[in-house]
Amino acid sequence: MKEVHIREFALNDPVSFLQQTSEGMFIDEIQKAPILMEYIQGIVDHHPERKFLLTDSSNFELMRDLSESLAGRAGVFELLPMSLSETVVQREGKSLDQQLFNGLYPAVSAGKNTARFFYPSYVKTYLEKDVRDLLNIQNQMQFLRFMKLCAARIGSLFNASELAAEVGVDSKTITRWLSVLQASYLVTLLPPYYENISKRLVKSPKLYFNDTGLACYLLDIESPRQLARDKMRGALFENMMVMEVIKHRFNQGKEDGVFFYRDSNQNEVDILLKQEGEITAMEVKSSMTYHSSFEKTLRHLPEWIKTPVTCRAVVYAGDFENVVGDVKLLNFNNLSNIL
Repeated sequence: MKEVHIREFALNDPVSFLQQTSEGMFIDEIQKAPILMEYIQGIVDHHPERKFLLTDSSNFELMRDLSESLAGRAGVFELLPMSLSETVVQREGKSLDQQLFNGLYPAVSAGKNTARFFYPSYVKTYLEKDVRDLLNIQNQMQFLRFMKLCAARIGSLFNASELAAEVGVDSKTITRWLSVLQASYLVTLLPPYYENISKRLVKSPKLYFNDTGLACYLLDIESPRQLARDKMRGALFENMMVMEVIKHRFNQGKEDGVFFYRDSNQNEVDILLKQEGEITAMEVKSSMTYHSSFEKTLRHLPEWIKTPVTCRAVVYAGDFENVVGDVKLLNFNNLSNIL
């Protein structure tokens, strides 16, 4: 049965559609037939043994319909693009620059599409559908400029007023636009670590894109070769590592627990992962060559925070690893070993 016929069946006769099996159903792209939510509510109330797995590529309509129809009856799991540990085979033989350029969306990772075709189409569809419908933005080029400026700020503290001045809108508009990027799983704001701190810390979050391939497109990076010499390469590598840690949490059904550290003296640690009251601290470097200076802030971190720091690691692009000392040295492909 073709997709259009399946949708028509679901919309025109939802009861029959949902009664095709007595065990439950997997329904992809549920936002295309939101009426099913109302009928699923009745089914799970009277037949709790029946389970429904619903997926949606957008956070907007689904969350509203879930809160209205399935409140207290549904568990919500948010999935980001593929992780490094899920794409070991697909990434084999590819350079780091190629991996950053490709990103980790399933279609590109599986080789069913290429980055240079996928991301332009993705952004065009996003601007013409989600952004237009949700924000009623008349000037799509202005919003695209906003997205590009966000990409240029990867790994930097988010400043709405600064962005507003560059885009030509007020800061409230920037904040609203950013919330849409977050709700549509394009960007993530990484909060600063703040609890049990005696030092004065920054309060602004850092901005990261959920996928480096999309970020490369918005940065007008057209090839892995160009990326290799681009000034944003280090920031994009940091972006990939930050999102890898966040994906680890999301895949466990946990959203919080990932932070960065920065104080008024400009001391900074890229990633702090808090699990069960303990901190795993990571410094990220895109270099293939190790330098002892990479460890500097990691060694002092226990002096700056009260929460126990049980693991410290430098995550870099080199092959040499050392997990014996106080500060571990890991190739980025083995990041999951300390998560």
